Parts: sequence; structure tokens; C-alpha cells
Amino acid sequence: MILAVGPVPTLELQKVTHGTPIVFVQVPDPVELGVVANIARPGANITGFTHFEMAFAGKWLEALKEIAPRTRRVMFMSLAGHPAWPGFLRTITASAPSFGVEVVPAPVSSAAEIERSVEEFAREPNGGLVVLPSPIASIHSNLIIGLAARHRIPAVYPFRFYASDGGLMSFGVDPADLFRRAASYVDRILRGEKAADLPVQAPTKYELVLNLKTAKALGLDVPDTLLARADEVIE
Repeated sequence: MILAVGPVPTLELQKVTHGTPIVFVQVPDPVELGVVANIARPGANITGFTHFEMAFAGKWLEALKEIAPRTRRVMFMSLAGHPAWPGFLRTITASAPSFGVEVVPAPVSSAAEIERSVEEFAREPNGGLVVLPSPIASIHSNLIIGLAARHRIPAVYPFRFYASDGGLMSFGVDPADLFRRAASYVDRILRGEKAADLPVQAPTKYELVLNLKTAKALGLDVPDTLLARADEVIE
């Protein structure tokens, strides 16, 4: 059997094998992406564990406005061509008017494009950043965090390590928990169960992490309501 991490390898594997069992981890909205036919009964040789639905993009935008209410423009950054990009962008664009913000899409494919996009965006005031979970964001996380700090851009990230490395805020799942849970499916399949009969599972918990040192550097007063909801506060 195969353990696949992320939507890109999962979709590629789906093209080349219809018999070998596949357990995926960190695939957003697998029905919309065409990975499985049904959440409860995937129906083929693939099942696994999601990390975000497309609608979660609205949660990131809400969190950004809560910690930085003056935000009027939001850069939405992802790997260019990422399979989940259209769905996330559609959701955040639909949510934007209710928060009084303009969405600026930023599909990037290199460190140079990340730097150029942020620098161009920072030329106008009242900007914020939402980073989509994607390989390029993880690989260049320190660059993105550094650019946000240099240009004083409040940013929301999808995983805890961004906040622990100096990012303002993260709101998302614990990837390690998803892998631990995936191990149970690997075990069950190797013991004879079929992937088609194992339901796709969603996260059981989302964690909110705040970096108060970064908030102070940006001149932001973190609301007490946000502090009360935080699972972890980094000082």
C-alpha cells in the first residue's frame, strides 16, 4: 500500500493505480478534488485524512480581521497550480465583502516570486496576509515570516510551526495527529480491510496559536476574546 501526503501526489497516484490501496494525509476537500466519490464510503482504492475544507479560508480571514481590524487588503498566497487553490480562493473571495476587504491573489512558484509579490503588495497600506497550506509555503516559511515582519504585514498561517518560528498567528490542525491516525488505517488495510470501506476522516481539533512578541512588534493589541480562545500563546 501507499501513504500519500498532500493533494498533488494523491491525485497523481490516483491516475496510475486503481488496485493498490492508498491512504492520504492532508488533502483538502477530497470530494471536490475528485479523490473520492463519497466521504462515508470512498468506493475505490483511496481513503484518508483531510486537514481543511475549502470553507476554512473564511476562518483564516475572520481571524486576521480580528487581530488586525484595520486590514483592508488581503494577500492570499499559495503554490501556483495547487489543486486546492481555486476552491480556497473562491471561498475567501466570497467572504471578503462581509469583512470589508479586497482579496489579492498571489500564486507563487519560487522564493523570488514570493519576495516580489510581498514587496509589491506592501506598497499600499492596511494589508494583511493569509498563507494557504502548500509545499512552497512550508519550504520558504522563514522567508515569508521575515518578509511579513520587514513590511509590518499581519499574517495568518495554517500550522503551528509558523507561529513558533515568529509568525503572528496560526490557525489549523496538528499534522502529527493526522499521521498518527493514518497509521491505524495502514494497519487495518494491511490486515485485510478495504480502503473503499474506510470513511475519510476530518480533523478532530483545530488549534489557534498566537505570537504576542510578533503582535507587539507590529503594534497590534490582541483582543481578550482572541486570547481566551487561543490554545497556545507564545511570549
